[in-house]
Amino acid sequence: MTRRLLAVHAHPDDESSKGAATYAHYSSNGVDVMVVSCTGGERGDIQNEALSARAMADRDMGGLRRYEMAHAQELIGCQHRWLGYHDSGLPEEGETVPANSFAVIPLEYSAAPLVKIIREFRPQVVHTYDESGGYPHPDHIRTHELTVYAIEAAADPARYPEAGEPWTVSKTYYDRIFNAARLNAVYDRMLETEPGSERTTQMAELREWMGARPATATTHIDCGEFFDTRDDALRAHASQVPPDSRFFFWPNELQREVWPFEDYELARSLVETALPESDMFAGITETEEAPA
Repeated sequence: MTRRLLAVHAHPDDESSKGAATYAHYSSNGVDVMVVSCTGGERGDIQNEALSARAMADRDMGGLRRYEMAHAQELIGCQHRWLGYHDSGLPEEGETVPANSFAVIPLEYSAAPLVKIIREFRPQVVHTYDESGGYPHPDHIRTHELTVYAIEAAADPARYPEAGEPWTVSKTYYDRIFNAARLNAVYDRMLETEPGSERTTQMAELREWMGARPATATTHIDCGEFFDTRDDALRAHASQVPPDSRFFFWPNELQREVWPFEDYELARSLVETALPESDMFAGITETEEAPA
């Protein structure tokens, strides 16, 4: 059986901050990994004042982010597909999402290309966001809605018959990489190794912000050896990730020591598995076809 993992993300760079080490881990172990970017990130603001490609970012942010995504894809070792929708941006309070952007296209239309990808790629496992989107960006929330809709539609032979033979996804996971247990483990060790440092203070602030989130992770992927790959993939998205990003202020050596995992919540499963898990493919039998 060829194992296949499909990750559905809102914008280029989301795949690098929310699963890159996991994808690199699985890819290195012979799993076919595909990342889907629902939008091109065209409405992203420049987050890096030292960006060397500033002129292109000002002129063609969408074009620059395609180059950045290609670099990140190469580092992770995955396949990649663009779903083709336009970034909705992050409207200010009281503003509406721009017309014809990803978040406002009816699901019955926007799901069609993702249904086709699922039926052609035939993943046993899909990773995306929960109903909150991880944070309230309209494209992240829509990515959740779209993925759930497309998984159901892809399994139904009566829907989107032009998209190929139906395929049933066995397991669906939500991102839980930023969680209190991880932050507490890292923070406690930083208190021992560098008390009073600026990085430790920043970790304390992040820990306080994350502390109220419920602990729902069920699946812990040991992928610490790919944390450097994850960071390199993040840096590939230079327009969105400045060198002093908070993603980089907890040392990878320390993370590998106290929390060498990326964490997920098993949201839907058609196979039996014992929780907690250490493998997204746990319970999937050695057969090419997924359960009906």
